[in-house]
Amino acid sequence: MKTENPPLPSGYSAVPPGKIATVVTCLEMHGRPRRKTSPAPDTLVLEHWQSPAPDEYRALFRAVGENWMWVSRLVMGDDELAAVLNDPQVEIYVLLDGGRRIGLLELDFREEGECELVYFGLVSGAIGKGAGRFLMNWAIEKAWAHPIRRFWVHTCHFDHPAAMQFYQRSGFTPYALMVEVLDDPRLTGQMPRTASPHVPLIGP
Repeated sequence: MKTENPPLPSGYSAVPPGKIATVVTCLEMHGRPRRKTSPAPDTLVLEHWQSPAPDEYRALFRAVGENWMWVSRLVMGDDELAAVLNDPQVEIYVLLDGGRRIGLLELDFREEGECELVYFGLVSGAIGKGAGRFLMNWAIEKAWAHPIRRFWVHTCHFDHPAAMQFYQRSGFTPYALMVEVLDDPRLTGQMPRTASPHVPLIGP
């Protein structure tokens, strides 16, 4: 995702009431990275999740992303979301631990020659136990099994504080910064007011 936009003015810019702003970093890789693999817990299984129902998908999306201000799939209507989930060029995987859903992986191949790592994450109780490395190793394998030239992802400062280093250790290199302004989903009802407590809630 390389865009040409007018430069932001230097200095502070006021964010309107009811909005939040985040700094987004885009990262990419242009070839399968060389990396050491480490053994993963025997209980982990990655399954291709074909055409999940919107409500079922959103439940896992919330469980993984509510702490990190994942909102884009929550503001989509069912028909719009179903069109993405049913697209044959979008691959969705669920990570299971002993049969319990603990992770989400979504790969988008709709741009020719590219794969976007759209969503990648674990439920809070699974972080820091090796499941993230297991899931990323599979993400890289699944992406480069296709005839692509570029694999890319974006993260933001609302994400887990270790996310940026994790992506770089995985072989991604930062190439662009953006600022995103959006409606605070805790004020519009898409998320509970207790979500993402590290993001200041400014509003009634």
